[in-house]
Amino acid sequence: MKRVILDISRLISRARHHTPSGVDRVEMAYARGLYDRLGDRLDFAAVHPLAGYGRLSSETALRYLDLLERRWDSEGGGVEQRSLRETVPLLMTLLPKPGRPTPGSVYVQASPHHLTRPALVERILAREQARFLCLVHDLIPIEYPEYARPDGASLHQRRIETIAAYADGVIVNSAATGDSMRPWITRTGRDVAIHVALLGTQVMPTPVSPIAVPEVPYFLCVGTIEPRKNHLLLLNLWRTFAETLPQNEIPRLIIVGRRGWENEQVIDMLERCPSLRGHVEERNGCSDQHLDALLRGARALVLPSFAEGYGMPVAEALAVGTPVICSDLPALREAGGSAPDFLDPLDGPAWRRTIFDHFSAGPMHAAQLERIPAYRPPTWQQHVDIVIAAIDALQR
Repeated sequence: MKRVILDISRLISRARHHTPSGVDRVEMAYARGLYDRLGDRLDFAAVHPLAGYGRLSSETALRYLDLLERRWDSEGGGVEQRSLRETVPLLMTLLPKPGRPTPGSVYVQASPHHLTRPALVERILAREQARFLCLVHDLIPIEYPEYARPDGASLHQRRIETIAAYADGVIVNSAATGDSMRPWITRTGRDVAIHVALLGTQVMPTPVSPIAVPEVPYFLCVGTIEPRKNHLLLLNLWRTFAETLPQNEIPRLIIVGRRGWENEQVIDMLERCPSLRGHVEERNGCSDQHLDALLRGARALVLPSFAEGYGMPVAEALAVGTPVICSDLPALREAGGSAPDFLDPLDGPAWRRTIFDHFSAGPMHAAQLERIPAYRPPTWQQHVDIVIAAIDALQR
């Protein structure tokens, strides 16, 4: 029987973290979705931080996935990672072992982990005698190097070149990402199918005990604090609100996301701007249940990004009936359809007007609430259907 091998290197590398990133959630969704569909046809594999590449038994992998999901569901965490003393024993239970290659198998990777090492990828594929199906999240560090770490563009170019050289099929999370990826494959002269599969939307079950959220109207911004997310627009707007409006007319802003890179101005404002105190709250870590409660209770999600590969927070907000104010980007239109209020990320006056309309439950807020019921969030089942079809095409 032809096999499917799923790489979960990213999840194993995140053993010290309390809360997941978007890429972590995607790799988890692949693990759960493919195992549900393929059962014993699915093998797990990883490049282990202490032991190199190998296979993991399904029992070992699933036990670890259960542990991670319990953590994500309940732990708020914070900036500090778990200690090595606590983490190393867990990693020792996840040491991979050599597996028996099955010609005609498909090796699936949903994260960029180790794609900067093309020789390693080549060795893995040769060892497994497998074809390669890879998910591409975005090409933002290449297209917008000013928003990445200093070495971000060169590292991501190496990842994309690895995919273009070795992948037999590519999944992209949006048509926008596909448009960015296609020229890289064309340059190689290889015939590689690109499959567009929007990321699924995670809707949490209602908690047994209600989770407290602010009683005052608030807006929510979700995402790593990094330049392309354009937090500065929001912070400058909120500073103006605080300096020009009566206290009872100032909305609250909650920013959920870990601190990333090249963000000194944002951090300075969060830590040192007196006008923001009491009006802007930063949460570096947040459990899945608490984030879901914040999302449901928000007056609107605000996302003034300069660039996105997809827009998972947009889809998750709309899925629970929360309005969205976001940048007018192709990927965010794919995620949100016609429901959100789309704005130029540089148009501060438009953001001010729109935020206050939603704050006061004005006509724009009411109109979006009328549009939201027609919104149909993409599902992980639909995404996995496309992945399975891509796998089948490679095994014919």
